[in-house]
Parts: sequence; structure tokens; C-alpha cells
Amino acid sequence: MKWSKTFMVLLGMVLISSVCLAQVKDTLTAIHSRRSVRHYTGQPVSKKDLETLVKAGMAAPTAMDKRPWAFVIVTDEAILKKLAEGLPSSKMIVQAKSAIVVCGVMTKAGWGEAREFWVQDCSAASQNILLAAEAMGLGAVWTGMYPSHQRVEYVQKVLGIPREVIPLNVIAVGLPTGEDRPKDKFDPTNIHWEKW
Repeated sequence: MKWSKTFMVLLGMVLISSVCLAQVKDTLTAIHSRRSVRHYTGQPVSKKDLETLVKAGMAAPTAMDKRPWAFVIVTDEAILKKLAEGLPSSKMIVQAKSAIVVCGVMTKAGWGEAREFWVQDCSAASQNILLAAEAMGLGAVWTGMYPSHQRVEYVQKVLGIPREVIPLNVIAVGLPTGEDRPKDKFDPTNIHWEKW
């Protein structure tokens, strides 16, 4: 009886290890297959999937746990077209059928020099959204707004975003056509061990 209990414990540990290794592989696969998708089928993304993406964004690390972010999910065709009119790098949001605008909320940001951590926090949230989209079989591309005052003000105006909330980016989200391919960006010359 003692051997069978020990065997079951060991078997359980092996199974747990296998599941953990599979999750790591899935995460690495998503990271290395992520690509900037600019070509979409035009099929809409479900509200549930968009909420899942934003939930992934909110799981990002954040300095001092400030969470100085807010997300505007846009699926209304007229609003997407209006955004695309004033944002040349975001034209694909119309075909994608949805966009997530990642914003920094200055009233939630830190103080003094720490105030600028909002950019890092919202960038981490944006990367989580991009990786989650890849893992879910969706396509996404980050189009930058901040620090361009013209773009920031345009997005604020179109979406009714208050002045103390700064749109960092507009992320197009949709079903990819498959035209866009991931790039191998690994370059060993960018690695320095111990010292520069």
C-alpha cells in the first residue's frame, strides 16, 4: 500500500510538471508567433473575446500597483471610421471591426518622477493584449498615439476621453487573413553578459 501511495504522488508530480511545461511552451509559442496584423477578414470579434483581451491587459505588472490604465473598446463602425480618418497608421481598424484604446489615467498615476511610469504600465498591458490575441487565434497591431499631441487630442475628441486620460495607443483587433507573418527578431549581437 505504501508503494502505491508513493507511486501515485510521483505520478501526480510528473503530470503537474508536464502541464507546467506545456503552458510554458504555449506561452513561448505565442510570443514567437506574435506578429503585427494589418490584414483582417472583416468578421467581428465577440464581446467576450474583447473582454478577455482587456482582462489580460489588466494582469500586467504595474509600478507601485497603481494600475493607471483604462481601456476603451470600440466596435461601432462609425466610430472606427472616424478614428481611421484622423489616424493614418490605424486605417486597418475599420476592416478589423474592433479596436482597444489603452489609456493612461493621470489621476491614478504616481507622483513626481514616478508619474511617468504610466507609460511602462500601459505598455505592459498592451503587450499582454497582443500576446493574448495571438494565443486566442486573433490578429492585433499596436498603433501609437502618445507622445504625438495631435494624435492624442484627436482620439480624446472622437472618443470623449477626458483631458487627464492619455491614449497611449489604438490596438486593432480582428480575425487575421493569414497574410501577415511573424518576424525572427533575435539578434545575438544585442546580448551583453555581465558587462557592456
